[in-house]
Amino acid sequence: MNAAPSFLPNTGPLAGLKVLELGQLIAGPFAAKTLGDFGADVVKIEPPGAGDPLRQWRLMKDGTSVWWQVQSRNKQSLALDLKQPAAQDIVRQLAAESDVLIENFRPGAMENWGLGPEDLLALNPRLIMLRVSGYGQTGPYRDRPGFGVVGEAMGGIRHLTAEPGRVPVRVGISLGDTLAALHGVIGILMALHERKNSGRGQVIDVALYEAMFNCMESLLPEYSAFGAVRGPAGSALPGIAPSNAYLCKDGGYALIAGNGDSIFKRLMAEIGRDDLAQDPALKDNTGRVARVAEIDGVIGQWTAQLTVDEVLAALDRASVPAGRIYTVADIVQDPHYLARDMLQTVRMHDGSDLMVPGIVPKLSRTPGGHRRNAPGVGQDSDAVLSGMGLTATQIQALREQGIVA
Repeated sequence: MNAAPSFLPNTGPLAGLKVLELGQLIAGPFAAKTLGDFGADVVKIEPPGAGDPLRQWRLMKDGTSVWWQVQSRNKQSLALDLKQPAAQDIVRQLAAESDVLIENFRPGAMENWGLGPEDLLALNPRLIMLRVSGYGQTGPYRDRPGFGVVGEAMGGIRHLTAEPGRVPVRVGISLGDTLAALHGVIGILMALHERKNSGRGQVIDVALYEAMFNCMESLLPEYSAFGAVRGPAGSALPGIAPSNAYLCKDGGYALIAGNGDSIFKRLMAEIGRDDLAQDPALKDNTGRVARVAEIDGVIGQWTAQLTVDEVLAALDRASVPAGRIYTVADIVQDPHYLARDMLQTVRMHDGSDLMVPGIVPKLSRTPGGHRRNAPGVGQDSDAVLSGMGLTATQIQALREQGIVA
């Protein structure tokens, strides 16, 4: 485990980029977190009092979710009651000086506050506005509430995540939100690139279900061409063979991907089945898919005689892609995670240490970094407002009116 890092200066590739984050929970804040990791100056606006609900999600330390330390690192917190006109005026002033605004409220909320694209782009024509929602800003479903789990289901993945004949299960993380956030970041970077030529900002509309649907590979063309409705396949990868999880002698599973033509030959040779390695009917994926049950059975017979470690060692020697199913306990002990600086330790305000994920992706010349811990609610309100030119007296008056905290 790496030592607690000294916070890095703002030298990332996005240094100087001003980002204003509205919204809460996962998708919008994850997009802003990603920009902040690479040097953007992120001001997060959250409601006074409890702040972003993510602060209270899952396991907490000293009254705050440890998830918060990942989602909101490299951000400043400005606590504003957006329902009040004076707070909306502050947002307009900040947006007028920002490069990017990120929001993930239900469609129409920003417009109701006078903070829609027409209002903000009139103030700042260079502003890039990312809007993340369940169903997008247009269409018959735009006004429906939509969380990530709904987007995952509508996007098609939920139907596939199950054993055949059993109830579909949820992926154990907020996959739809995260994919939407990453699509949003891609959109922001493209818009920033285009702005260099046009000098103009624009609106990026990301729907959770569309971000998920964009990752569904051949699902739609297979239906269009053949009427095929792909169904759940458990641990296998349908139409690609062999690629599955195989039970080992010690009760663990080895994930084996022997689906390349030459890889399949090496795999069969390693498990003592040269007859299958040389079988012309199995020389390509089409032939192997036709006999996938037979091939999986042969591999499963071999793994059942060995431990997971023994299987992985043998397949490593044979250059066959294989791996174990990691728990977080496996992750924190893995030397590769350590070597890649993916397990970082930060010092909390109470003096304790907390492990958090490292920075992804890794840039050789202008890497991202952990510049500051996640803030408390309104921790930076005075600094942000004074930077806008407000005096201490004016800030105190806003605070007494409940507009700022």
